[in-house]
Amino acid sequence: MTSMTSGKRMMVFAGTNNRELSEGIAQHLGIELGNIKISKFANGEIYVRYLESVRGADVFIVQSMCEPVNASIMELLIMIDAAKRASARTITAVISHYGYARQDKKSAAREPITAKLVADLLTVAGVDRVIAMDLHQGQIQGFFNQPVNHLTALPILADYFESLKMEDLTVVSPDVGRVKAAKKLADMLGATLAIMHKGRPEHNVAEITHVVGEVAGRTCIVADDMIDTAGSITEGAKALMNSGAKKVYVAATHGIFSGPAYDRIAEAPIAEVVVTNTLPVPDERRTGKIHVLSVAPLFAHAIQNVYNDESVSELFDPDFQL
Repeated sequence: MTSMTSGKRMMVFAGTNNRELSEGIAQHLGIELGNIKISKFANGEIYVRYLESVRGADVFIVQSMCEPVNASIMELLIMIDAAKRASARTITAVISHYGYARQDKKSAAREPITAKLVADLLTVAGVDRVIAMDLHQGQIQGFFNQPVNHLTALPILADYFESLKMEDLTVVSPDVGRVKAAKKLADMLGATLAIMHKGRPEHNVAEITHVVGEVAGRTCIVADDMIDTAGSITEGAKALMNSGAKKVYVAATHGIFSGPAYDRIAEAPIAEVVVTNTLPVPDERRTGKIHVLSVAPLFAHAIQNVYNDESVSELFDPDFQL
């Protein structure tokens, strides 16, 4: 639970909703997860109590804002508040998936910017730093006045696809907003780039109207940051196959898999969907087309570097140059 360095103490605590990732992080750090009690009152209110002293410690709280999203966020806020009131020296929220990230701007009149609201809640609760992975848009970092270390799973995804030794690769961006990230993955794999034009007549409904780039006879990897209901990727896979693609893979950091996602993936012309464990994926779903990679080593390395006051961007930012 504790790592000591020149009088400092590192303590890592886990929320309730992604135990696999939390335990993986602790294992790579060579420590045990801290002892904490998280329970609910009869009416659903969340209760948190640290069962060991955190006074003067650098506390890292690992939580994914996954389903049930609102309860996950509230649990994280209460864990931060409890650590602050217990006199932790610093509090870092290690958020593998940031909830409400898609609501990062006003797209229509009288809409909220909920990603900013979540940042404000974390700030008021008392967080000193945030470590996050593949935010829906990078500008969410600007919603915080505290440091935000923004990690990316692209190298992990790239290593996996390199291990498959595929030829004639094209990385496909599912929309214009993901072109930069898709280009980074394409460069890592030595692949060409294509872009799909996607429209959204309503939430969680996607329409692919055009494919820009050469995909005929090529193995395509559709690269996105998250898969929710899988409407975008399944429609995209159909559009690519109709354009003559040889095979379609899908790569995403966050596998949300809401509602009909699993059924859509099973029925779609997709060879494999590769996601990470930033969100929990049930064991019974990790068969057939869905493959899950662990980001625990990446988070553990980031936590260690933050704790030791070493560079994080040097290790994980694809744009960083020595």
